[in-house]
Amino acid sequence: MDIEAVCQRLRTGADRLAMHTAAQKDHALACVKEALVKSQSLILDANQQDVAASKAAGVSEALLERLALDNKKFNSMIQGIDVVIGQRDPIGEEVAGWRAPKGMQIRQVRVPLGVVGIIYESRPNVTVDAFALAYKSGNSILLRGSSSALNSNRAIVSAISFGLGQAGSDGVRDAVFLCEDGSHEDVEQILGAVGKIDVLLPRGSSRLINAVMEKAKVPVIQTGAGVCHLYVDDDADIGMAVNLTRNSKMQRPGACNAIETLVVNKRIAGEFLPALAKSLGGEVRLLADEISYPLLFETLRKGGFLNQNSDCIDRAGKDDFGYEFLDFVLAVKCVGSVEEAVDFINAHNTKHSECIVTNNRWNARYFQSRVDAACVYVNASTRFTDGGEFGFGAELGISTQKLHARGPMGISALTTTKFLIDGDGQVR
Repeated sequence: MDIEAVCQRLRTGADRLAMHTAAQKDHALACVKEALVKSQSLILDANQQDVAASKAAGVSEALLERLALDNKKFNSMIQGIDVVIGQRDPIGEEVAGWRAPKGMQIRQVRVPLGVVGIIYESRPNVTVDAFALAYKSGNSILLRGSSSALNSNRAIVSAISFGLGQAGSDGVRDAVFLCEDGSHEDVEQILGAVGKIDVLLPRGSSRLINAVMEKAKVPVIQTGAGVCHLYVDDDADIGMAVNLTRNSKMQRPGACNAIETLVVNKRIAGEFLPALAKSLGGEVRLLADEISYPLLFETLRKGGFLNQNSDCIDRAGKDDFGYEFLDFVLAVKCVGSVEEAVDFINAHNTKHSECIVTNNRWNARYFQSRVDAACVYVNASTRFTDGGEFGFGAELGISTQKLHARGPMGISALTTTKFLIDGDGQVR
């Protein structure tokens, strides 16, 4: 890949797009949506090729689920574009304004970041989400997906490009580029594109994110890796706690907002853990600490679940806490108080999403104020940490850092600000 030529093209696209009105950008996105709908069968066929190749390579079911597209996921992508179109354009928004002591009028307004790069794994839906958010916020975008999703991404970007062409002067085709060779060399070029790429987002496994953070010379917004916890307080509703644990772990275990560790107050462990074990029925491999192991083991044994799956429980090792399994595996830790739970979570999490299940208002507020994470829930599944669920239509990623953006990144997260100062001859 000729990174100089690619970035120059994207810069030209970004400069042109920055001058477009909200109506022009919305028209272009509507044309892209129409092109994607017309290409649905081609995109799904391409995705089936990717899934078949990954299956043959022995990829886990959880990761295959992230790669696979079906009609439901495709329709969700399309609906996401509709939501983005319906959102207010942040460009030009006045964040603050005042008159300086010398009489100058100062305004702080939102502007696009410019050229945005994203390096991501699996999930071809990210291709559509990232493009739509970048385009609406006036940015061009460099897409570098994984080789496992290359056929899917090619088909999607081809439809996007066609849609932008159909939009006429409202469509900026130079605002999107897909890296197709799949080599590590192109990643190295992206990481070193100082002055050419304004910001880079890694989205995927902790290994990918850490590699980008360590090697990148361009500014990076850290996203994604999710070692998430659910804490069952001693004042929790047992039925609610079981349901939230199941959903947070099992609905999509390969997602970054699925929980990896269950933290349980000792005073409720004897009642809650057997109820949970019965509900899980051996479907999730439990890695239990010294207190939780006998409670879980005995319930699984009596229920006959060990006969069906002898690997459904084991003793937790030190490295099991703070590990992102991305699978039907859950570490279990017992603690003595909400304070101990908070300390344990802050020592092992990745600042993504954390939950407390409790009917105690003080414990709930203590947990939310003391846990260091982008999203902190009370009595709700961590699976809600998502741009679509937050009403953004889509997301570029889940930022787990504290600078610039945090949590699901929607349109406004892809903007920065500049100061506009109007005077009438003032000198200092």
